[in-house]
Amino acid sequence: MVSVSTSSHAYRGRFAPSPSGPLHNGSLIAAMASFLDARVHHGRWLLRIEDIDTPRVVPGADKTIMQQLRMLDMQWDDDPVWQSQRLPLYQAAFDKLAAQDEVYGCACTRQELPLDGPYPGTCSQGLPPGRKARAWRFRVSQGVECFHDRWQGSQQQDVAATSGDFIIKRADGLWAYQLVVVVDDGAQGITHIVRGADLLESTARQRMLAQHLGVNYPTVMHVPLLLDAAGRKLSKQNHAAAMDLTRPLSTLNRAWQALGFEPLSSHDTKTFWETALERWANRYGQ
Repeated sequence: MVSVSTSSHAYRGRFAPSPSGPLHNGSLIAAMASFLDARVHHGRWLLRIEDIDTPRVVPGADKTIMQQLRMLDMQWDDDPVWQSQRLPLYQAAFDKLAAQDEVYGCACTRQELPLDGPYPGTCSQGLPPGRKARAWRFRVSQGVECFHDRWQGSQQQDVAATSGDFIIKRADGLWAYQLVVVVDDGAQGITHIVRGADLLESTARQRMLAQHLGVNYPTVMHVPLLLDAAGRKLSKQNHAAAMDLTRPLSTLNRAWQALGFEPLSSHDTKTFWETALERWANRYGQ
């Protein structure tokens, strides 16, 4: 078992899987990178179950994910949290944004929205006559959001031009990912986010929300994705198979190589992690 630091170092990272099925080889890459980064920086590695999208939740998947992590000697610090148990936090954040006039109701259906490009602002100045709000959008400010990604380098995005005002409460009444992840990271004091590169384009929107909610947005690192034969992100939606835990070292090495490292020759998971920590520290320890 990899040892857990008991220092009070400021680093707080997290792994936040959706319980829509067991972890697969693609999700292990993000888990491994976030785990190693937290350990190398003598920080805390938290587990957050992102079950806010209830129609996609598979009963028991959260327990399966925890068992998978334990079998690979990836032990989290502190008690896990479930988004479904934190609804008052999201409502409070919504109320704060509403008090600042940063949210508004939107009556547009999916069919009424452009296939590409930003939201055109149809409801930004009030609902069309005879229409009721279906969802709620965050009012995006003008300007370019700039930030540094520890893997991808310097980034900038004009959120108004790329996405426009975006949804923070969905038409089905559920809180949207962009809002809840910012609220959770702020509430948990997360200082560093290490996650898949598919979420890089969400970062500018989340930084905007964090600024309006008065929370510090974490340092980010977006790591490579594992793609299938068709070039698509390996995901549960694409029916990715659960990772093979009958050969844990092979499974760990596959994720390790996807992160750009040479395979490790290890006798067991303990020695794998010990060596991986040294290699990660040499490359990303600062």
